[in-house]
Amino acid sequence: MSYHASRRALLTAAALAAVTAGGAASVARGSRPTPDQPRPAPDDPRPGDRAPGPEHAARLLGRMSLEEKVGQLFVSRAYGHSATDPDPADAEKNLAQFRVRTAAELVSRYHLGGVIYFAWARNTRTPHQIAELSNGLQRAAAATGAGVPLLLSTDQEHGIIARIGKPATLLPGAMALGAGGSTAAARRAGRIAGTELASMGIRQDYAPVADVNVNPANPVIGVRSFGADPRAVAGLVAAQVGGYQGAGVAATAKHFPGHGDTETDSHVGLPVMRHTRARWEELDEPPFRAAVAAGVDAVMTAHIVFPALDPSQDPATLSHPIVTGILRERLGFRGVVVTDALDMAGVRQKYGDDRIPVLALKAGCDQLLNAPDLALAQRAVLAAVAAGELSEARIEESVLRILELKARRGLFADPYTSAERVDAATGTAAHLAAADAIAAGTTTLLANPDKLLPLDPGAAPRLLVTGTDPASPSGTTGPPTSVLARELTALGCRASAVAPARAVAAAPGHAAVLVCTYNVPDGESPQRTLVTELLATGVPVVVVAIRNPYDPARLPRCAAELATYSWTDVELRAAARVITGAVRPAGRLPVPVPGRYPLGHGLAYG
Repeated sequence: MSYHASRRALLTAAALAAVTAGGAASVARGSRPTPDQPRPAPDDPRPGDRAPGPEHAARLLGRMSLEEKVGQLFVSRAYGHSATDPDPADAEKNLAQFRVRTAAELVSRYHLGGVIYFAWARNTRTPHQIAELSNGLQRAAAATGAGVPLLLSTDQEHGIIARIGKPATLLPGAMALGAGGSTAAARRAGRIAGTELASMGIRQDYAPVADVNVNPANPVIGVRSFGADPRAVAGLVAAQVGGYQGAGVAATAKHFPGHGDTETDSHVGLPVMRHTRARWEELDEPPFRAAVAAGVDAVMTAHIVFPALDPSQDPATLSHPIVTGILRERLGFRGVVVTDALDMAGVRQKYGDDRIPVLALKAGCDQLLNAPDLALAQRAVLAAVAAGELSEARIEESVLRILELKARRGLFADPYTSAERVDAATGTAAHLAAADAIAAGTTTLLANPDKLLPLDPGAAPRLLVTGTDPASPSGTTGPPTSVLARELTALGCRASAVAPARAVAAAPGHAAVLVCTYNVPDGESPQRTLVTELLATGVPVVVVAIRNPYDPARLPRCAAELATYSWTDVELRAAARVITGAVRPAGRLPVPVPGRYPLGHGLAYG
């Protein structure tokens, strides 16, 4: 028996067992299709039907055309807030890029296996709207020939990457959780996030980030990582996998084989990882090994060149030695391998858009994410099968893994959601309180040489808040200086926010000036100039690093320095409570700050 044939047999058995278990678990939740949903044929594992047995999955794969099988491999963007009634501008974008007007038509025409939601594609206005979009897309999938439900996904890492904002719960991101150091908190955050995503019909999250960030100059990972200690990162990754998947959402550990020590953003270039094989095994491998041991549903590849693991200079996404040789064979991963987005520059440097999906499948990937030209990508895969470069058995191998994942997440039994589920799960008082409780343990007090902090809110100190106001990750919070001023005022201070251009003149007469900093570069910069000029006024200056904790090392020493790791409201609320002593600082640096603070540094109030 050939490798592909024997592998197919093994995967078929595993997939069928998972389909039975996954379907039964979902039916136990008791949901039923609404009257306008297409009714399944008897003995057919379609959405809303009874728990599918092993024979159903075998029949499903057997009756799928090659085009339908290939379609299952693709996860695409789609424009618009509605599956069938997008705004005219979004309909035009769908028409220009896909030759269809609606997301529902996109699913039908290309036999899609999944759709990824983006804020910039105008998919994520409100939780109720997202749920309606999800249901519309699932109805479109149910009406196709194969009737396979979609795996709907998004990047909801929390912290600085959040596609869905308020009224959904926004939680501390990875490095904040790393500063908190609690696997229980990380698991709880994943469970809350997963519960809310599932209520909106989203059953795959491209999180957690398993990269170990050891490079302060890393432009794309940074605070998306739990930290620089591989053992600590591994524990937090495994905890988040358990949290997400315990809520019924597929977790996705990324970006394999590790993106934490690069200085190029793979969205715009092709990073090269210079670690030796031994260094990779010591630093980058442990979190992915922990994710696999925790039963992670999916692993996402990185668009990076890693010469020590594959000297071909191919990016990892297209590398058979990395995807199959290391992830599959060395780590024993049997789940779904999803590419990072195929429209990113990192994977498009060496090959054309027609070759990339074929090479990704040959490397061992299963899901092809966000191809820049979906029609071209599908034609290329079909042509590769016709030419014998890819066997149909190889396609089926990936389709079986995808079907197994969909069944494990209950999609064959119940792919739909409802407004009632959204209301019961999303942005609840309990979730919001839990987010605040988790964030309370993450703010890190880096410096407090004269014990300026905590400020006494009982004295109603006058405070000035200034600095950088980056846009909210989700578009629903901030601006950070205003939020911090508001929260400090709510705690008893008299705080006001002012633009940097007016801050120096406004500083005299205040008890302290709080400066929100964001990715301060080395050398001279407007942020460094602002802090220097504020120090010259004689008013105590408190630096609040609202993204990277490396900022204080690039600034003059101040009366106090804190790190929040993100600038959404929940982190800024936690910082305000630390500043006023409402909570004690408990965070510890999960990364070293070169030239200033070691790994694990963090002060407490005496």
